[in-house]
Amino acid sequence: MAKILVVDDDQGMRELMEIMLQKEGYHVTRTGEPLKAIELCRKIDFDLVVTDLKMPKISGIEFLKTIKDQKPETTVILITAYASGETAINAMKEGAYDYVEKGNSVDELKKVVQSALLKKGLIKSYSSEEITEKETAAKYSFCGMIGKNREMLKVFETIKKVSNTPANILILGESGTGKELVARAIHENSSHSKMPFVAINSGGIPENLLESELFGYMKGSFTGAYADRQGFFEMARGGTIFLDEIGELSPALQVKILRVVQEKTFRRIGGAEDIKVDVRIISATNKNLQERVKTGEFREDLYYRLNVIPIYLPPLRERREDIPLLINSFIEKYSQMFNKEIRNISSYAMELLMNYDFPGNIRELQNIIERGVAMESSNIILPENLTFGVPKFDIDITDKGIDLNAELNKIEKTMIEKALQKTKGSKKKAAELLKVTFDSLRHRIEKLGIE
Repeated sequence: MAKILVVDDDQGMRELMEIMLQKEGYHVTRTGEPLKAIELCRKIDFDLVVTDLKMPKISGIEFLKTIKDQKPETTVILITAYASGETAINAMKEGAYDYVEKGNSVDELKKVVQSALLKKGLIKSYSSEEITEKETAAKYSFCGMIGKNREMLKVFETIKKVSNTPANILILGESGTGKELVARAIHENSSHSKMPFVAINSGGIPENLLESELFGYMKGSFTGAYADRQGFFEMARGGTIFLDEIGELSPALQVKILRVVQEKTFRRIGGAEDIKVDVRIISATNKNLQERVKTGEFREDLYYRLNVIPIYLPPLRERREDIPLLINSFIEKYSQMFNKEIRNISSYAMELLMNYDFPGNIRELQNIIERGVAMESSNIILPENLTFGVPKFDIDITDKGIDLNAELNKIEKTMIEKALQKTKGSKKKAAELLKVTFDSLRHRIEKLGIE
């Protein structure tokens, strides 16, 4: 039974936390006196200390330092009135495990406590379905992809079934959902895995160059063709060619691709001989090819030739249960890359990510975490270091520097004021627009002095 010390000068808050934690099966000691709490920590080896950040006689930071000095192995979770600010950041730097904003649900504190105790090996798994441990991420990993979402598990099963078939595959999904990862997984699980895998973004190469890139050319066939050159289809011989953004192909190139699919032959630009090639074609698109067939923008015969086995990748907003797994995987990756010891993400930062729609999908999440790890100076990613696709603010950094927290407060104030204007002053509706809890928005309004 985990031993937890609750420290808060608010009796009602102490009792609420005690009831909640005891229901979870923990042994709870509570006090409203921080100096008494320090004495208790000297005598008893608490597994976890949950403490208010603002207390009488001694500040939360001083209390944290004292606890960490006398027993470094003690895990400390802070309860703070604000989700951001210099105090919370300093607390993370001093070794706090995480912090929870006052006004958040009891479930939020429960999750943070569970996370801390799981990391210490004192419980075997979360009682909730929100799983964020690296070990769990590994459990749900498949060929570089991570997912426990039902649709993603279906994708993994489909990959296993079709990898060793010669059938052409069309991967469908929004930009950033991981279509190339699926193509690589199919190749790596096939009997041709030791042969080349060649990926080409059909929409990323100018049309006048794409044909030569795909099929190659003969010396002298055009200005600058100083020697014979293989194209991607020849390079992929015996293996797999992945044609991303297939919906961007011009009508002329669609005809040439159709010939390769049907006859397994093509000609280099300026060439007189057919070149036979045995290659598996995997295509991908974020367009609605059926609509393009109807409008005449995409050949119907090519569509059916490529779409023998369709695989649909859901957007990240439809598989939110995978977000914590992906976050922890990216934290581990970039912590190693940047030689940092960031081990976790704050509960409030996690809440922001869980409520964000990710128009750029997994690619956007990965970029957010990469920037967060690069910018973070503590051992946990804080909300201040998450950069979302929000309106840009023109801020100049002079030689004298700027007050980062003040600037962040200005941005936050602007966004809240815009939300309140849009909802004609309704805080409840504004909270929904900003994807935060009502209590969280109320605290921000008070903190920023918004009328």
